[in-house]
Amino acid sequence: MSTPSSPAPKGAVAALIAAFLGWLFDGFEMGLFPLIGKPALQDLLPKESVLVQGQWFTVIIAVFLVGAATGGVLFGWLGDKLGRVKAMTLAIFTYAIFSGLCAFVTEAWHFAGLRFIASLGMGGEWALGVALVNEIWGGKNRAWIAGMIGAASNIGFLLTGLISWQLNASLDIVTGWIHAFGLSPENTEYLLHNRAWRFIAVSSALPALINFFILIFVPESHKWEAEKKSGGTSHWATMDLLGVLIACVAALGIIYVWSPMCSWGGWIAAIVTVAGLGIALWGYLHPVRQYMSRSMAAGSTDAAEHGTIMRNLLVGASLAAVALLGTWGSAQQAARWASDLAPKGSTLPIIDYVVIATALGAILVTLITPLVADKLGRRVTYTLLCVASLAASLGFFRINVPFLGNSIPSSLLISSFLLGGITASFYGFFPLYFPELFPTSVRATGQGFCFNFGRLIAAIGALQLGNLMSIFASDKVSTVQAAANAYSILSCVYLVGMVVIWLAPETKGRSLQ
Repeated sequence: MSTPSSPAPKGAVAALIAAFLGWLFDGFEMGLFPLIGKPALQDLLPKESVLVQGQWFTVIIAVFLVGAATGGVLFGWLGDKLGRVKAMTLAIFTYAIFSGLCAFVTEAWHFAGLRFIASLGMGGEWALGVALVNEIWGGKNRAWIAGMIGAASNIGFLLTGLISWQLNASLDIVTGWIHAFGLSPENTEYLLHNRAWRFIAVSSALPALINFFILIFVPESHKWEAEKKSGGTSHWATMDLLGVLIACVAALGIIYVWSPMCSWGGWIAAIVTVAGLGIALWGYLHPVRQYMSRSMAAGSTDAAEHGTIMRNLLVGASLAAVALLGTWGSAQQAARWASDLAPKGSTLPIIDYVVIATALGAILVTLITPLVADKLGRRVTYTLLCVASLAASLGFFRINVPFLGNSIPSSLLISSFLLGGITASFYGFFPLYFPELFPTSVRATGQGFCFNFGRLIAAIGALQLGNLMSIFASDKVSTVQAAANAYSILSCVYLVGMVVIWLAPETKGRSLQ
């Protein structure tokens, strides 16, 4: 089993710190909208019904996931072409600045557009950080490193809950601080209105400062440097990104046909979805296919390796799709759903408490998961994660019911902890497993495709929540219960994962190619 006791290579600690901070703030940005989305849309869509606001909530999440899918391939391509460090700094800058700009939106579609651009960087940063740290640290510490990767983003997710909780509990103090900086009462009210969602959003620009540390202290991956000297990076061509652009447009088209802005029927939307998904798959894979063709023509790669890489891309994307659909279709909805369990007019900070509980669970379990995978093997571990995630999801949405009184039931917090921890366990597993599926030449792009194409599948699944809720909705079934039924159905995607993992290679004990 890997341990953190092995000596770190030169520059490895700086790379780990930089990547850890990048992942941490990546998690902060991802947790931002589930936390502030409800009050933000109340302000941006004051004349719309709760149903329409909920539809926009889902659409903005879906747009974020499409952007992350696109960014994973785009920035992964940049990482394989230009280097891990340069691409990572650009990814962090992108997600930090455009997340911060969300504080100044005036329309729901403005929020969706900025979240899309920010998510390009978020999707890219994950793949680049995983590639950089795995390549610099080598094989002896990889399980421990994978746990750090998974925990970091969930620490960021935890920060969103803690900041919101403390901020709203201390608004008078915060107001005084802001006035001390010379901001007018009108602007202060603008930033702190309705759970201070704009203030929390503007704070998300701070991660851009990490780039100064990265550019000064973090070395480039020696494996990538060797690949560059061998001429392998020359097989990447800018024109191949046209495929990524086409894929992105197709994916956004899918989002549009299921959004409140489109009135097309369900059958037309379903046809567009199937066609768009096929185009997106072709487009996101286009850079890797073209790279492999040029590499084979130059004699750097043989047909067998080409076939293995393409198969691993599809299998890896399927594994990620299961985990991400389970997360965004149920676990990420937990806080907003739980807020409707309280008595009408309640001021209990349920959203904050659920976010904190799920994040604490996620931090603990993601640290442990890679160590378990190193002991039991990749296939068995992934299967166990699917079984446990299905049980945790169904348990959360079936056990918790509307309550009375002025205290949050302990069962809600305990089940939130379990839900967050178990469903997030995959994000400690993937940083260990995905690097083992690809050689250095296509590692960043391959990881970016696998993890982030799964986000596109999750986006399409999340968009069906409204349809699922309408199936269960009736005069005899409350909105809360209808939503619980919809989330429970989506959680059954873990059954698919229990089958797909046995089509994937077992890589326990293998060194990175």
